[in-house]
Amino acid sequence: MIPKKEYSDKSTEMTTLVTILEKLRKKGIDKEFRWTEKGFSIVDSEKFYEPEQLKIIKTYRFEGESSPSESSILYIIESNDGHIGYTLDAYGAYSTHESEEGYDDFVKEIPVVEKDERLIFEP
Repeated sequence: MIPKKEYSDKSTEMTTLVTILEKLRKKGIDKEFRWTEKGFSIVDSEKFYEPEQLKIIKTYRFEGESSPSESSILYIIESNDGHIGYTLDAYGAYSTHESEEGYDDFVKEIPVVEKDERLIFEP
């Protein structure tokens, strides 16, 4: 009988934003999707994506223990052409996209298809 692979929460423990960004970097999926008036674009790319060309595959929310200004949300996004990356925002009164009209509405239009962390981070 083949032993069943046990899943350990310790191997994918995601407690801080830095931890997740580092795991993404190590997997080579650390492309940043940035907001433009034409839609989301991967940094250093000329291609633009509409919400229907993307899906949010994981969402992480962080609340700073010492300061409400540390409240942030990280969306891991997959494009219809296979790119995986992220967009990052502070939420509440500290939103970093408040001057970028359309960002919040754009993100709300992206379908959410949550994937298990193991499918994203494990080989």
